[in-house]
Amino acid sequence: MTGGRTAVTADVSRLRTGGELLAAAGPLADLLLDTVHAGASLGFLESLDRTEAAEFWHDQASAVDSGLLAVWVARDAEGVTGTIGVRFGDKPNGRHRAEIVKLMVHRRARGQGLGRTLLTAAEEGATRRGARLLHLDTETGSPAERLYRAAGWERAGTIPDYAADPYGKLHPTTLYYKRTGAAGVGGGPEAITASAGAGAGAAGGGTDPGTPRGGSGERTGAPNT
Repeated sequence: MTGGRTAVTADVSRLRTGGELLAAAGPLADLLLDTVHAGASLGFLESLDRTEAAEFWHDQASAVDSGLLAVWVARDAEGVTGTIGVRFGDKPNGRHRAEIVKLMVHRRARGQGLGRTLLTAAEEGATRRGARLLHLDTETGSPAERLYRAAGWERAGTIPDYAADPYGKLHPTTLYYKRTGAAGVGGGPEAITASAGAGAGAAGGGTDPGTPRGGSGERTGAPNT
């Protein structure tokens, strides 16, 4: 039991191509709408509609195909319950780092450890790709902060009035980072080989970390980015 609710076993899988992302764009749009309308700061305002939400996911397909973005999706018997992304550095001096983006958990699946499961999948996937420094930002004081601290992330600092919530009110954001066990700057056989700038080439496919289980996830709709 987690917080009085029965923990579920999440089916978490990586979307390996832009085509797979496009095929899931509808359910992911519904998830984005649910998360934003629940008050999460994800770069969108309350006026977000399903067409705009679907367009957002369609726009990410090329980054998935180029290897600059990895996306994981959690599903249950009712459909998509969560997602998380990792955006990899495309500059020669930054290929050792990656950013956690768009961690979302549907309201019906919160309080069951899914946020932690998704975060673990992203961390392990980034490490397998050679990232040895992870970073993110999240709304200061949000439930997501507890999740990151419990998962061993270090607080780097706070920026005031960084982003508006869906209702237009400005909030500070807190920056977090985590070092992984990957060796070398962008090292490893699956490290990013994409060049900086437009038209970056695809990286090695990478190894899917599988489906991590358990963890005491918090209600989350962050990072901000």
